[in-house]
Amino acid sequence: MVHDVKLAEVTLPEFGLPTVEPAIPAETYLARIKVAQNLWYWRRLSAVVVYGDREHAANLAYLTGYDPRFEESLLIFNLEPETAEGDTTRTDMIPVRVPDRTPTILVGNEGWGYADLIPVPVNKVLYQNFSLPGQPRESSKSLVELLRAAGVSEGGRVGVVGWKSFSEKDSSKHQYWLDVPSYIADTLRSMVGDKGEVLNITDTIIDPVDGLKNISDVDQLAAFEFAATHSSQALRNVLFGLQPGMTEYEAVRLMELNGMPHSVHLMLSSGARAKYGLPSPSLKVIEQGEPFTMAVGLWGSLNARAGFVVRDENELPESIRDYADKLVTPYFQAVVDWYEHIGIGVTGGELYDIIHKHIGDPFFGVSLNPGHLIHLDEWAHSPVYKGSTVPLKSGMALQVDVIPATGGDYYTTNIEDGIALADEELREAFAAQYPEAWSRIQARRDFMQNVLGIKLKPEVLLFSNIPAYLPPYLLSPKRVMQVVQS
Repeated sequence: MVHDVKLAEVTLPEFGLPTVEPAIPAETYLARIKVAQNLWYWRRLSAVVVYGDREHAANLAYLTGYDPRFEESLLIFNLEPETAEGDTTRTDMIPVRVPDRTPTILVGNEGWGYADLIPVPVNKVLYQNFSLPGQPRESSKSLVELLRAAGVSEGGRVGVVGWKSFSEKDSSKHQYWLDVPSYIADTLRSMVGDKGEVLNITDTIIDPVDGLKNISDVDQLAAFEFAATHSSQALRNVLFGLQPGMTEYEAVRLMELNGMPHSVHLMLSSGARAKYGLPSPSLKVIEQGEPFTMAVGLWGSLNARAGFVVRDENELPESIRDYADKLVTPYFQAVVDWYEHIGIGVTGGELYDIIHKHIGDPFFGVSLNPGHLIHLDEWAHSPVYKGSTVPLKSGMALQVDVIPATGGDYYTTNIEDGIALADEELREAFAAQYPEAWSRIQARRDFMQNVLGIKLKPEVLLFSNIPAYLPPYLLSPKRVMQVVQS
């Protein structure tokens, strides 16, 4: 369906900031570990190691709540099967139950104290080679000794959870590709020997079909809403406070960020650098007429906006004064259809087709997946690609992430916000346990449907304080795209 859309003067409500911060209870982490162990156990794995470092902490944190701040870390599960007779040596017998063993976590010097905050039982072990260069190394055993004590054995079948999985399109031996440091991979392979295997099993956590991390409970979704409220409010502050003559750093100060951990580097740039999207802010002065982009990602959220630092089309170069008609209008029509179609049971391929029906022309330069899964990491995986038959499920948190890249003077436009899908049972639990957040979600839905004119299925939960709010001319923040009401 192609909606008629227009630029209209709109009042964006104050949806507010949270006064209650959700927390993930220890019982949730224990449940995640149990489900993961069962899955790995029935894959006939003898041990699993979960890798984490400062940039790739999400899968480790999903299981334990622990994120390495400076260093690397390994969480190790001993899954050596127990037979009916209680014999714990490996056999060809089908395992009868998952061993009830406490996992081991290897941490460096600076993680040693911080790991005390892990809310579930773990055997904390110091491995100083995970520490920063030049720090003390004399107080820990070798990696081989520590891995052997934690459950890695000769002839074992060891699974490795990094942060990325691979497929047969990458290699006929993709299951052996590991995205962890070579010293860890080499040590594991040498320990299991020729009769063992070391396999990439990251898919068990992140795969868009059945990855464990993709379905969130009410506490996790509430935590994502908490993060998204803050990240989107930061962008809202800039949209309504941006002025030519500010430096990029001064524009960032408008965000009033509160110190929550980021999932990506803060991005804000203007002028020639804006077309690249990813640069961090600088002392550059933001000038009238320039392109401008910004994005803030916190754990569980990312919001982005882009446009021109002008009041209206008359302040654009004459050659692109049709910017709103040529780029922003078809883009907004595509995103409206995306929002109105998404729901439980919708396939990723359907969303892909919607976007490419509207803005598949090479002019728009849409090359990345038009939507993806989000978690503690900004991009966990994506079920949205050409031909995808992956159905969307209740509990999924998703990013409305459709980015045109014209590569020319028309620059880009962008609405990037987070949502979640929740069936009736999950919605009832959310409303009961987090009434303040639920009130924000309902107010956002009301604004999107009754002011912007975008109709939503009941299962679509909006997490942004600027939901689908798109002012192409950034010095006129109340002039935004809106569906024409019939």
